[in-house]
Amino acid sequence: MTKHFFGDTTALLGRSLRHITRSPDTIITTAVMPIAMMLMFVYVFGGAINVGGASYVNYMLPGILLITIASGIAYTAFRLFMDMKTGIFERFQSMPIARSSVLWAHVLTSLVANLVSLVVVVLVALLMGFRSGAELAAWLSVAGILILFTLALTWIAVIPGLTAKTMEGASAFSYPLIFLPFLSSAFVPTATMPGPLRAFAEHQPVTSIVNAIRALFTEQPVGTDLWIALAWCVGILIVAYVFAMTAYRRKIS
Repeated sequence: MTKHFFGDTTALLGRSLRHITRSPDTIITTAVMPIAMMLMFVYVFGGAINVGGASYVNYMLPGILLITIASGIAYTAFRLFMDMKTGIFERFQSMPIARSSVLWAHVLTSLVANLVSLVVVVLVALLMGFRSGAELAAWLSVAGILILFTLALTWIAVIPGLTAKTMEGASAFSYPLIFLPFLSSAFVPTATMPGPLRAFAEHQPVTSIVNAIRALFTEQPVGTDLWIALAWCVGILIVAYVFAMTAYRRKIS
């Protein structure tokens, strides 16, 4: 059964990746908005924001990476919605394949596409002056956090992709997720925020994830932020997976 699942997922993943290679504009579009934000914040607002003497592009890059992922997962919901509407799912159900492999293929496609977009954003950040003396282990830790975050948000995206009534509704869920980093430590220190907003910013998942990535990039002690970030990512991933699979079983029953 396990071999059957992996084989089916690999085959369906190849199908999804071929669709992306035929329309690479989705990856480009995903990267354009975060890059535009990075350019605007660094060159327009960066000089007016006090982040303790650090390079502002270094300070804000972790938040931009999370916005990149939040932008990219909208395409996962869109692709799922289109497969549902065009009858591809019904065709797959009539074939002797593992049912869950259909969803996992979409999730892994999202992971690959988002990793490509993240690499593009980091390359642009390097051109803008981003520098990090972090060792390989720190970079791998950052990659691990971003992969977990991508998987968590992608499984959230699966839910509207399966249940939305319109194409716009399938992707609209991503807007609050894109906005969430602005209410965190991604762009300004939370100490500069008024009381209620500061309390929210310091206790929402993006802040701990951003702080952990920033500390890894700058070779600073990560402290509890790393474990809090991992707990948020894993917790969201598990809850989203359960709800997504429940919605999927209802759709195919």
